[in-house]
Amino acid sequence: MKTIKYKYLFIALAIISFGSCSEEFVDIEPKGLFLSENYYSNEKQCTAALVGVYDAIRKNSAGFENIISMMNAGSDDFYAGGGDAKDGQQLQDFSTHSLTSISIPGSFWNDHYQGVFRANVLLSKLPEADMSDAVRSRIAAETKTLRAIYYFNLVRMFKNVPLILVPLTTQTMYDVEQAAPEAVYAQIEKDLTEAIAALPATVPGLTDAGRLTKGGAQALLGKVYLFDGKKAEAAAVLAQVNGTPGATNQYGNKLLANFSDLWVHANKFNTESLIEVCHSAAGNTIWESYSSSRDEGNTLNLMIGPRDYKKDKVGAPDLPPGWGFNIITQDLYDAMKNDPRLEATILDLNPHVASKAATYTPSYQNTGYFLSKYVPRTTDVSTGAGEKVLNYRQNTYIIRLADTYLMEAEALGSGARAQALLDAVRSRVGLSSVPVTLQAIKKERRMEFAGEGLRFFDLVRWGDAATVLSNRGFNAGVDEIFPIPTRELQGTKLKQNPGYN
Repeated sequence: MKTIKYKYLFIALAIISFGSCSEEFVDIEPKGLFLSENYYSNEKQCTAALVGVYDAIRKNSAGFENIISMMNAGSDDFYAGGGDAKDGQQLQDFSTHSLTSISIPGSFWNDHYQGVFRANVLLSKLPEADMSDAVRSRIAAETKTLRAIYYFNLVRMFKNVPLILVPLTTQTMYDVEQAAPEAVYAQIEKDLTEAIAALPATVPGLTDAGRLTKGGAQALLGKVYLFDGKKAEAAAVLAQVNGTPGATNQYGNKLLANFSDLWVHANKFNTESLIEVCHSAAGNTIWESYSSSRDEGNTLNLMIGPRDYKKDKVGAPDLPPGWGFNIITQDLYDAMKNDPRLEATILDLNPHVASKAATYTPSYQNTGYFLSKYVPRTTDVSTGAGEKVLNYRQNTYIIRLADTYLMEAEALGSGARAQALLDAVRSRVGLSSVPVTLQAIKKERRMEFAGEGLRFFDLVRWGDAATVLSNRGFNAGVDEIFPIPTRELQGTKLKQNPGYN
């Protein structure tokens, strides 16, 4: 377990881009490498350490091995894309559900455990640090929420994972064993329940913009309950987040009036956002710092763009070229073609190519359909000194209010409130009411969250993956979870997941 073997805790602090934190919050003087035994003595040092805990949340959309592009590739709505069948092998293998313990990106395991490691160290040092009890309580609450996020990702992706709650030593790290998934879920729920009591309801302006709040932690707890099969508990906590469907909730959150505004790069920390991953063009990332803690850019934007794109005539979209991954399937296009969210979700380049208004190099399994939510426009290209393609600034959502609406409706199953929640999501885009059923909620989630990395997890939760992904080679009882990377099994007591070598 390589990422939890460190004797030292490295905290990158120079305006790090990380989830749920603003550029102002992370603008801290770099400190470099610290001995964990000698650090964390006061509020300033613990706040700096908290930045390091937040850093791992960038996994959502930073670096080539990001969660959104990976989960999209394994769903029925996307192909892996890229240059050919070997480009981004992990994406190709997940798209055909042929992942192995060799082709699975180790960072999906390592990066999350790095976040867990940092959280555990900080929580162990906080009691003795010199600060007010109020600040200590808030830092602990944010740290527990982040640890919950990392474990929630781990248990959904790998299911059988170690549950580590204290810093490991060189004497104990090789003795770690996997915990029952039920124990992991129980700890996630405990961390979030404790955190909710101490987190602030709101954060002031841009100073703390993006830091975790009570509503964000409640939203995450509701989602965890839903995945854990606790529908009554999920409905209860999500109701606290959602309030009256369509209205402003107790924390000031509300559905944006225009669905397309969710994808405007400058529209950060909007009223619909509950937990958000931050990116910036201000870090001037270069290839040498790409995918490191100093990388602030949104790699997903680069990956989604069409390869070698050129605009030749007026009327074609103004796009910078990208790498051509996450190609949208014809099936998703057909499902969405009469939906008001189509244009904001899917960019159809076929008519522009046919009229010779634009050209691009077709991706592997090309359909001509690209993910408009994350395709950058030329106006989004960084003007800083770093590599242009590495410094896209669009933030990404981990949870937004439409998600909590539909999750509460799913947890309730039926009734007037479930109907109102479904209606609110549909009304926002001008759609009329349909009777609330699980099938209607499933369809709405597909239309609302297409390309946001949620579809595969939804299919697994509903028990629909084997049927929906049958033409992708999905093997029921195996492909619901990832194989554990081979290197994590070597010299440890960890066991490979069933069905994998």
